[in-house]
Amino acid sequence: MKPIKLSLLIATLLFSSIASSQTSRAGDGAGAARVDAIYPDIETLYIDLHRNPELAFHEQRTAATLAARVKALGYEVTTGVGGTGIVAILKNGAGPVVMLRTELDALPIEEKTGLPFASTVKTKNDAGDIVPVAHMCGHDLHMAAWAGTAELMAKNRGHWHGTLMLVGQPAEEIVAGATAMLRDGLFMRFPKPDYALGIHDEHTLPAGVIGFHSGYFRANSTGLDMTVYGKGGHGAFPQSAIDPVVIAARIVLSLQTIVSRETNPMDPAVITVGSIHGGSASNIIPDQVKLQITVRSLDPAVHKRLLAAIDRQAKGEALAANAPKEPLIETRSNTDAVYNDPELTQRMAAAARAALGASQVVEMPAQMGGEDFSQFGLAGVRAVLLHVGAVDAAKLEESRKSGVPVPGVHSPLWAPVREPTIKAAIRAETAILLDLLNGR
Repeated sequence: MKPIKLSLLIATLLFSSIASSQTSRAGDGAGAARVDAIYPDIETLYIDLHRNPELAFHEQRTAATLAARVKALGYEVTTGVGGTGIVAILKNGAGPVVMLRTELDALPIEEKTGLPFASTVKTKNDAGDIVPVAHMCGHDLHMAAWAGTAELMAKNRGHWHGTLMLVGQPAEEIVAGATAMLRDGLFMRFPKPDYALGIHDEHTLPAGVIGFHSGYFRANSTGLDMTVYGKGGHGAFPQSAIDPVVIAARIVLSLQTIVSRETNPMDPAVITVGSIHGGSASNIIPDQVKLQITVRSLDPAVHKRLLAAIDRQAKGEALAANAPKEPLIETRSNTDAVYNDPELTQRMAAAARAALGASQVVEMPAQMGGEDFSQFGLAGVRAVLLHVGAVDAAKLEESRKSGVPVPGVHSPLWAPVREPTIKAAIRAETAILLDLLNGR
């Protein structure tokens, strides 16, 4: 053999060896066969969680189910953190601290999937009303993957070193659980993570495909209640009243100009009035009308301007109508934008590719949905939220051709394709954790 050909052969073999080593390191414990072996038990857990959803800060059964499972694997488990949250710690020598979060709560939505294990749960909410409850955002799927990853990590301690911190967070749906856990000493009573990972299911990607996005990924999200005041009276004599219905209508219209005329078109922003209530009869002018508003943005500075503009527009319309007092604007919920550490995002994407294949890990656009996973990053932890596709690829392709969207998260018809989605989430989570806990 000629020297140049021999050199090329050696170089090729060396490169293959290095690539194989990297893939093996990231894929140890995350192989398809290992996941297949535990999947039947994980699917049983998923179905149980789906049938038994619980509302925010009421996830007692859910938390107890997960806590018992990871405790049996050897984790040191603490319950009741931030209300109903759980923290499970597995120490395995010196090394970094890595956190994996799942959410515990469900939504007050009636499930209409027709699945044989569909939720039929109804319960009292905090206002005392009877409401349906269902996992229409995929938190049951996230929990199942979290449990599967916990099992694989516990069984493969020879492949990593450091501290694994599993967090079961309550009340993500009302963007309050992360803050509650932090206030309860999440990063003081327990080791503060060097890295944090979360995974959320996704309706725009085929089942089993991991989506990533560097930088701002999920939106600042603020929920506002606005009360508009007027002067009640008879509908036949409007000149003797000050009509808050008309004032509220003007406010709704004026708010639309904040995005269209006050915000740079290159800055994503949303102001939606989702609810308007006032009055009791056609011939009665009420003395107040209530609006519910959601405000979304990616840039914190833009968000601040949006909120200030809403306040200004509402006061201006009330003043123009000679209202007896300014509208009352109350913040009912708020969370900051999720910021994915760019360097860490690329590292996690590379580890996921090593386990799943390059075609199964794709870059995706930012979204305007809120997520209080952001609070962990703001607390000083390098954090990344990934998404995992959960829709049949053929249905997605049909949707693209027809223009008819598939049901998305928070829809009563949301039914993830569970097996490939859960398996991909477990493999990606495990590969990423193994990579980070190799101390590189």
